[in-house]
Amino acid sequence: MEIPFRVGLDGKVAVVTGGAGVLCGLFASALAECGARVAVLDLKGEAAARKAREIGSGGGTAIGVEADVLDAGSLRKAADRVRAEFGRCDILVNGAGGNHPRGTTEHDWLEAGYVLSGAEGGRSFFDLDREGVEFVFGLNFTGTLLTTQEFARDMLGRGGTVLNMSSMNAFRPLTRIPAYSAAKAAVNNFTQWLAVYLSRHAIRVNAIAPGFFLTDQNRSLLVGPDGTHTPRAGRIIAHTPLGRFGVPEELVGTLLWLADERSSGFVSGAVVPVDGGFSAYSGV
Repeated sequence: MEIPFRVGLDGKVAVVTGGAGVLCGLFASALAECGARVAVLDLKGEAAARKAREIGSGGGTAIGVEADVLDAGSLRKAADRVRAEFGRCDILVNGAGGNHPRGTTEHDWLEAGYVLSGAEGGRSFFDLDREGVEFVFGLNFTGTLLTTQEFARDMLGRGGTVLNMSSMNAFRPLTRIPAYSAAKAAVNNFTQWLAVYLSRHAIRVNAIAPGFFLTDQNRSLLVGPDGTHTPRAGRIIAHTPLGRFGVPEELVGTLLWLADERSSGFVSGAVVPVDGGFSAYSGV
């Protein structure tokens, strides 16, 4: 892949969770392009292996590892393999995350007279499923915590970098997705807390907060069959000063800057928006 600039990560071991996905797969490729040995962790083992082969065919060094970020035993097994094949982790990217329909409301707000449940009313806040909400919170926050517990121990006494994936939802919760917004807000707070807690070991902890990026996973929600923006996409663009969606490659520069000790060695506890100005605009 073509990266915006190269940082020196030769000899470093990078672990990327959710590494078979669109954004984190791009991160894994970029880290490998800069010389890191990359462990691509993903719940889907074959997808992780496929991504590792892709990196290898481009001249990088990578292994695909099946891992469930909500299972401490699975993470321990994954870490044992990474240590055996590559050595101790230097850079951890906590990229696994996502949403679930059972933690999502059907409408933006509760209108007067709205039927709270059932076929007529759809899914309101009062219908949110506890297990669905807990799954979303667990995947985004607890998965970050458990993965960091396993791999950051490699950095104790020697330094390293932890990079979490936040979201614009953490700053300005979007309609319909309360569980996801709350979970990403927790990731922000955890990033700052952990940056303080691990500071005596020269471990830097930061996060990237992407705005709205058009990917294959969300394209059907934002672009209609005729190629025009959906109403929700139109509102997003109207509140993004740069007037467009981001493309995944525009996250890579921030990733590399934060991953490289020489570039950002005094940056810790930061949550960096990459959002086209969305978080800076009040709408008026």
